[in-house]
Amino acid sequence: MLRGEHPVRTRRLAIVLLLVLGGLAAALVAAGNPGNMGLCGACFLRDLGGALGLHKGPAIVRPEVCGLALGALLWSLLRRRHVGRSGSHAVARFLLCVAMAIGAMVFLGCPFRLLQRLGGGDANAWLALPGLLLGVAIARQFEQRGYSLGKTQEVPRAVGLLGPLVCLGILIAYGVGADFGGPAAGATTGPAHAPWLLATGIALSAGMVLSATGFCAISAVRTIFGGPRWMLWAALAFVLGYVAIAASTGKLHFGFAGQPVAHGDWLWNTLALLLVGLCGALAGGCPVRQIVMAGEGNGDAFVGCAGLVVGGALAHTLQLASAPATAQALGGASANGKLVVVGLLVLVLAYAFAMAKGKGSAAAA
Repeated sequence: MLRGEHPVRTRRLAIVLLLVLGGLAAALVAAGNPGNMGLCGACFLRDLGGALGLHKGPAIVRPEVCGLALGALLWSLLRRRHVGRSGSHAVARFLLCVAMAIGAMVFLGCPFRLLQRLGGGDANAWLALPGLLLGVAIARQFEQRGYSLGKTQEVPRAVGLLGPLVCLGILIAYGVGADFGGPAAGATTGPAHAPWLLATGIALSAGMVLSATGFCAISAVRTIFGGPRWMLWAALAFVLGYVAIAASTGKLHFGFAGQPVAHGDWLWNTLALLLVGLCGALAGGCPVRQIVMAGEGNGDAFVGCAGLVVGGALAHTLQLASAPATAQALGGASANGKLVVVGLLVLVLAYAFAMAKGKGSAAAA
């Protein structure tokens, strides 16, 4: 990151950069993105899956996804730190990201969107926040008992470039008007979206900032339970930056009712975020962080992104995604979504327990 040089000064700079980034996320909402969804890893990868025909839910190429990855790539190249990496438990990361995406579709947002919902005044998000904290706390307990996702190692640079090249190809095809089943670049119809050039430019900047700082919403929560707190302050700065621009553009609305792409089913919001926090911590990062790491050359993180796409597709194909509240309906979690969230919590906890126990037994031997 700005990492490693003059820690105090660079941490302060990182907090300032996240303050600015929060404002840019709110600016994307003001420019046309869905409410409190300037940047969202799980939702935007879900939309990409729809554009590729993987499900019948929202279908649009969100250039923000490609911009985040390419911005991270650009920063790593400028700093001469781009290294291809792979070799961790890629299958586990894939499946954990599938589960994380499903949890995000029940809550209606990834941890990065959670910060934006908090900043936008969504009281439903504030009420469900303890679920994310508990999920990360449980994951830390398993880590302390030996759980590990495995360590990546250096691989040929070409491996690390595959993910960013896929993003570049999608972005170019979208830019020249390829038919992905959703609105093409510059269209004014279809799912809510900011102008694609603006969205791409802000996402490129965001990818560079997130790569430079190493910021991750899951990691920010981790620091509550120990370690340097700068990332927690950076998360708060992001929320405050979002508040400032949302207020100035008329997008700030405090309360439970009338929140965009949200519902008030408190219990299932909380349990879904518990699943998201648990899986995100065990998988090595939130959805936005997975995208950024893929841009930096982490091939296993790109596998995680694929898992997020599949999880988002399954959430809509199997009717697991929650319905947002509207003026006509309360919305909330579906019966299928409730059942699968509970089932996935059991399975993920069992997997983490088995991995931690296995590590402990190996160490004892």
